[in-house]
Amino acid sequence: MVNHLQHLGRALVALCLVLSVAAIATDAMAAEVRVLSGGAVKAALTELAEAWGRETGNRVTIAYATTGASLQKLAAGEPADVVVLTAEAIDQLAARGTVLTGTKADVARVGIGVAVRAGASAPDISTPEAVKQTVLAAKSIAYMDPSKGGTSGIHFTKVLEEMGIAAVVAPKAVLVDTGFAAERVATGEAEIVVHQISEILPVKGVTLVGPLPRQIQKVTVYAAAVTTKSEVRDAATALIAYLTAPAARPKFAA
Repeated sequence: MVNHLQHLGRALVALCLVLSVAAIATDAMAAEVRVLSGGAVKAALTELAEAWGRETGNRVTIAYATTGASLQKLAAGEPADVVVLTAEAIDQLAARGTVLTGTKADVARVGIGVAVRAGASAPDISTPEAVKQTVLAAKSIAYMDPSKGGTSGIHFTKVLEEMGIAAVVAPKAVLVDTGFAAERVATGEAEIVVHQISEILPVKGVTLVGPLPRQIQKVTVYAAAVTTKSEVRDAATALIAYLTAPAARPKFAA
């Protein structure tokens, strides 16, 4: 009986050692993938990256910024394994040798829309002229600061200039450096917001009126790529494959 218990004890100790070694090995094999991304895909990317991490055991850390700010961070040497930015920005990075040629993959197409505070009357944005009148009538308008590299802010500023109302709008503009511009409407700081639809939908307290008319719309393609400095290229490539799989497409729809 004593010998039996001794053998059992040794077996349990051996099993614990095996499990401990296995746990250490599994943790060692888990990769940490660092992602630098534009804010337009934040809601979908955050959800999908967390799901991929749970399924694979890998860890994903994501830093969000405007495309312009992200390019500056990369130029300054900020580490990243995967970048998710506008397709044009990815092409620029490829030309500079910052991302690996052949790893670029489109993940989303994002249009620009208009939103108001929940419960407010929806303004007419059916035509470019209607948008012009709505903008002129609004007491305050939130949109991304074009000087910070926000894609939608740069485009909307060009639209205002083409309409000849940029000088009129400037005093009532609520410029946003980063994050969800629609939050300024939710808090009452701005009456309307013009931002990428994917960054309007996650914000509570606002109602999407609709997309800008086709004539003044800008649909931006966002793509992902693996950086040349990544030391976890296999995991980075696997993450991009997960983000571009058919099952992920509805998450990025905007």
